[in-house]
Amino acid sequence: MFVLAELKDNVRIGPDQFNLKLVDAVRDEIDRKLANKVVLLNVGLCIALKEIVSLKDSIILPGDGASHTEVLFRYVVFRPMVGSVITGKIRNCSREGVHVTLGFFDDILIPHAALQHPSRFDEAEQAWVWEYPLEDGAKHDLFMDVGEPIKFRVSREIFEETSPIGPPKTEGQSSQTASTSAAAAAAASAASKEVKAPYKIIGAINESGLGVLSWWDQQSKDDEEDEDGEDNAEYDDEDGEGACEE
Repeated sequence: MFVLAELKDNVRIGPDQFNLKLVDAVRDEIDRKLANKVVLLNVGLCIALKEIVSLKDSIILPGDGASHTEVLFRYVVFRPMVGSVITGKIRNCSREGVHVTLGFFDDILIPHAALQHPSRFDEAEQAWVWEYPLEDGAKHDLFMDVGEPIKFRVSREIFEETSPIGPPKTEGQSSQTASTSAAAAAAASAASKEVKAPYKIIGAINESGLGVLSWWDQQSKDDEEDEDGEDNAEYDDEDGEGACEE
């Protein structure tokens, strides 16, 4: 789930940090740039700096009072392998599927096609429901409620480049475009709703043992009770036969 990525960067250290040791200043700057951010070169979500491998000589460019140092370092990155099994918590449900969080990472989606079959979306509860088939042909509803621990398998990952949001318009610019303000507002609201995540994980629970943990915990308890009942019955039969032989 966590890997070490070896990265190289040209780190700029401002004059206000010259009082620090170069290694300490470089560490602070690398963490400021990368911590809790996604590197789009198919690296993953950066968590923390592990170690600095090498520092080259620092240079000062003309017209810039800061120093520039080429640094080779290793960074702890969150990037689970495809096929690995992870346990998280249900953040919310929508018609798109079940959204899962790990606490430090929220962009995990289990699409409705990858849920246990058959499943339906309950509009009143805003939750997906697995219609578990019983032996007598009836169905038992198993809800995927918010906050429930859920175990899923990573089926694929998506890296997507995101564009920065432009600066707000000034009053002069807004007055010149008053005729198109309604269309612009509609477009802005649509864009704000469709926020793209730079790194997204797609999961699946459509196999035995995956899904809400309480489903399988209850089943294992029932199986243990059935086994205990069978053992006790066999023991009583042996005692009865022994008594008859005597």
